[in-house]
Amino acid sequence: MSLVAPLFEGPIDIVGDIHGESLALDALLTALGYDQDGQHRSGRRLVFVGDLVDRGPDSPAVANRVMSLVDRGLAQCVLGNHELNVLRWESKAGNAWLIETDRAEQQPGGEFAHSRVAPKDFKEPFLDFLSSLPLALERPDLRVAHAAWVKGEIGALREAERPTLDVYTKYDKATRAQLAMEGITDRAREESGRWRRALHDRHAKVELLSAVGERDERMQMGNPVRVVTSGVERLASKPFWASGQWRMCDRVKWWDDYRDETAVVVGHYWRRLRPIPGSDHAASKPELFHGVHPLAWLGPRETVFCLDYSVGARYEERKKGITQFETQLAALRWPERQVWGEKGLLNVP
Repeated sequence: MSLVAPLFEGPIDIVGDIHGESLALDALLTALGYDQDGQHRSGRRLVFVGDLVDRGPDSPAVANRVMSLVDRGLAQCVLGNHELNVLRWESKAGNAWLIETDRAEQQPGGEFAHSRVAPKDFKEPFLDFLSSLPLALERPDLRVAHAAWVKGEIGALREAERPTLDVYTKYDKATRAQLAMEGITDRAREESGRWRRALHDRHAKVELLSAVGERDERMQMGNPVRVVTSGVERLASKPFWASGQWRMCDRVKWWDDYRDETAVVVGHYWRRLRPIPGSDHAASKPELFHGVHPLAWLGPRETVFCLDYSVGARYEERKKGITQFETQLAALRWPERQVWGEKGLLNVP
């Protein structure tokens, strides 16, 4: 299967990052008019932008529901960066529900102890499902990817004739070899060694590590699989804390350079309908939407829409005793261009 596949024809509902929030998914699909079997009275179908799992209370339930919908031809789904981590079997903050369930984060008192652990028979069918997913979907009037639609990278993926992991590995090895030849690998290793403990301590004062940043930027931008699933990244002006470590590369607004007429819908970049009081996420990650209306289209031609309204931070709200969530799972109705939430059509003043 091509890594850039045809998108459903007809009216669709594009669902943002879910991050294991199964009840939010139930509520959203009900608000959109889907029954328990995923059927819509008007024949609409669903498209998921990826990041189905991690952080939330029931990633297996979300994954099983989406797998069933895709298998029955009622939905499509693209691979997100969290699914890519699982496909590569890479341990990351929030995925101990499946990978290394004995990690501290998954144990009582851990940050994600609330996350349901996957049953023993879950791993193999889930990995098979992830291996089958495209990285992007397209039709004449609309494009869907998890994080970015960058012409050169999409072109490289269109030409790829191997499974996602093979393509990822090909570019990863080539970039690593080049970095080693230039001496950047050794410089980055020396910097990381000097700051080893501080890099995983969110209360530490960390300097910008230029060699680490250059290595990370090159590893990101030298791999089209990474660009499409986690975006365009460049050396940051200062370190920032995200997903359990200090980072030296900053996400950048690739949509400012997107000038095609065809609309693009992505997730990945956490927007907020309103400020989330005391959010660790809000306080740490670079702000890409400052001064932008939360329902606004992006880019010079207003043809890019980010559909991730931070439901992946809902576990933080629960820890603070918040029950009226400011985070939201949302969907974009196409061609209507309406943004729907768990209680219906969204209208933010």
